[in-house]
Amino acid sequence: MLIINQIFRSMKRIALFFLLASMTGLSMGQVVDTIAKSAVDTTRYWKIAGKSALNFSQVSLTNWSEGGIGSIAGTFVFGVNANNKKDRHIWDNNFSFEYGVSKDNDESARKNLDQIYLSSKYGYELHKPWYLSILFDFRTQAAKGYNYPNKATYISSFMAPGYINLALGFDYKPRDNLSLMISPISTKLTFVRDDSLSNAGAFGVEPGKKARAEMGAYLKFFYVQKSLIKNVDLATRLDLFSDYFHQPQDVDVNWDVKLDMKINKYLQASFGTTLKYDNDIKYVDSAKIVHGPRTQIKQFLGIGVMFAF
Repeated sequence: MLIINQIFRSMKRIALFFLLASMTGLSMGQVVDTIAKSAVDTTRYWKIAGKSALNFSQVSLTNWSEGGIGSIAGTFVFGVNANNKKDRHIWDNNFSFEYGVSKDNDESARKNLDQIYLSSKYGYELHKPWYLSILFDFRTQAAKGYNYPNKATYISSFMAPGYINLALGFDYKPRDNLSLMISPISTKLTFVRDDSLSNAGAFGVEPGKKARAEMGAYLKFFYVQKSLIKNVDLATRLDLFSDYFHQPQDVDVNWDVKLDMKINKYLQASFGTTLKYDNDIKYVDSAKIVHGPRTQIKQFLGIGVMFAF
């Protein structure tokens, strides 16, 4: 009985609403039109675009006389851009998440790709195409990483390492798809929030410390080219950092290059590579022997389903 009464009261409210709406139709139309125009005014400066993809690769061998081993791998990639441009103000935001797993016949699943990236840059136009800009840049990973085949001890985890760059400088931006920011005032923060990795002094932090701060010069280059050749899109991002007070000649490098090759509306092949160098990161082999810093290279290639928005 209680439910019936609630339904009856709701029906009376709906009937009253439609009665009032019919009596003031013209006024309501004017209000709706005003709200719609206001919504357009507040959103027309934003350009939002994104892409997600699920890629797979597989090798299967049966009685294969030439040797080899079967494997399967999958990667998930998600990225979104939200950019705002109004008068002399410009605000670019980018977020991406990449995660991949591979498995050989004789091995358990292993992580082969893991990155969380967030960037936000605000600029004020000085004289086109130059902007006075401030940048926030964040990078880390989602899951623990191991130096395979050693799976007993992890060598990285979420926020171990985590990197934050804060930079103030001048951004050369002649087009929406090209940006070169030069910052003479930049701070690079390295976080190692895991106790065991912190105590070991991993990623350049002092043993027992959870963070390390560096002051220096920073350069960020970003370029995107749709249809570099037919159905092939290119995106590249280069970050360079030099510490003013500690071996400034040893420049930290992080360079990403990605090619997306469209097969049809929903299928694409992707190839990506990342090159990194950080003089403060020592290479540790699977036997736990510490070596000097080395150039790090990561590559991935896959084909799968893509959804763009």
